[in-house]
Amino acid sequence: MTDADPSTILQGLRGSIDNIDAALIFLLAERFRCTKQVGVLKAKHGMPASDPAREEQQIARLMRLAEDADLDPAFAQKWFNFVVAEVIRHHRSAAAESVAD
Repeated sequence: MTDADPSTILQGLRGSIDNIDAALIFLLAERFRCTKQVGVLKAKHGMPASDPAREEQQIARLMRLAEDADLDPAFAQKWFNFVVAEVIRHHRSAAAESVAD
């Protein structure tokens, strides 16, 4: 235990959390830049917006990573499903734009 003021410790921990949240936002933005390119490529070549086999592989991979990181694998799966739903929405939008062009 430390004799440090709990408010000071709390402030430091919150600062770390804020930095991690910022990093996550920038990582998600980069991820969506990549998936946008995937969506354009799929639309250009008439490929389906979703790839269930790929999604299953990724879920299994992320659940293993979550276990290794001491993170609830079910949470990792929920997060991935949320992100993939948004990616698929982007892909469908890209496909609709491709048809309109």
